[in-house]
Parts: sequence; C-alpha cells; structure tokens
Amino acid sequence: MRAMMGDMGATAETTPRRSGGPSGEAVVEPGAGSAGSPAAHGTMDPLEAVRAVRALTIDPATDEIVLPSHPRSARAARHITLLQLRARWMLPVELTDDAVLLVSELVGNAVRHAGADGFGLRFRRRRGWVRVEVRDPSRALPCRLPTHPLDPTGRGLTLVETLSDRWGADLLPQGKSVWFEMRVGGR
Repeated sequence: MRAMMGDMGATAETTPRRSGGPSGEAVVEPGAGSAGSPAAHGTMDPLEAVRAVRALTIDPATDEIVLPSHPRSARAARHITLLQLRARWMLPVELTDDAVLLVSELVGNAVRHAGADGFGLRFRRRRGWVRVEVRDPSRALPCRLPTHPLDPTGRGLTLVETLSDRWGADLLPQGKSVWFEMRVGGR
C-alpha cells in the first residue's frame, strides 16, 4: 500500500469512534490519538483520515467514511477509492480510474454546495456492479446545468453520466445520497 499511497507517511495513532453521519446512521470516524492531534479539536485533515482508515483497516464497504467538508477531502476520497477498488477488490484499472474521477466530482459537489461540516463516502459491491455513494445533510438534489465551451465549471455531472452506467440521488431522512454505479464485467 505504501507505493500506492505515496506521500501518506506514517500512520497516526487513532481510535475509531461511532457517531451519526450525514445520513443519520452509525458511521466510523477516525478519532484522536492524542490531545494535540487535529481530530481532538473537532477538525481532521483529510490525509489524516486516510491514515486512520489505513491504520484501522476500516472497510468502506461496511462502514461509511466521514470526511470534513474541505477541498482537500477530494484527494483523500480519491485515495480511499483507489485503495478500495484496486487494492481490496482488485478491479480493472480503467474502471478504477473512472471511479476515482467520479468520486472527485461528487465530493467536489458535496463540499461546494452542501454547506455542511462533513460528508460520507461508502462503497457497495454486488455481482457485476460497484456502487459508490457520497452522502451529505443537504436535501438539495443535484442537477445538470447547461454549459458553454468556455465555462470553467459545471461539467461534473455530465462526466458522471458519461462514465458511469447509472447514477442518481436518493433523498434520506437527513440529507441525500448521490451515487453512481459501474458494471464490473461488461466494460
């Protein structure tokens, strides 16, 4: 894993704690290992979250990973996606690369538009399919907007629609889940 995670460095001492996440269900969040750590003060660097996931061997297919609503969290989410799809599930490189890009887009939308302290990331696998979910407490559903060739933003959902086999958003009692699915064998 060190080669794949690159500059992640040594893992921090962490203690997992269970708490309610964006969807209101119990999720695993990396906790603080010492009083001086960022997590002890209520905020956690996204890269610290990745270290904690690695150290605890949390399976994001079982437990939702909660990351802070910060632009750097997109990088952490990409690393978690790469770890889950390529290293744990040994899925094809092309599928994994597309999923990493789409996770980055959904995380960017959650950070930019949800107005929340954090968001959840979860993976599911069933025969022939992979599903990735990004959950946040906002009930505002995503929508594709018309874009012009010179627009610097606004193409994320078009990418999601193009590269995934299915995508959508589900309203939850406390927020929403935006998800995409990719066929594992038929690419």
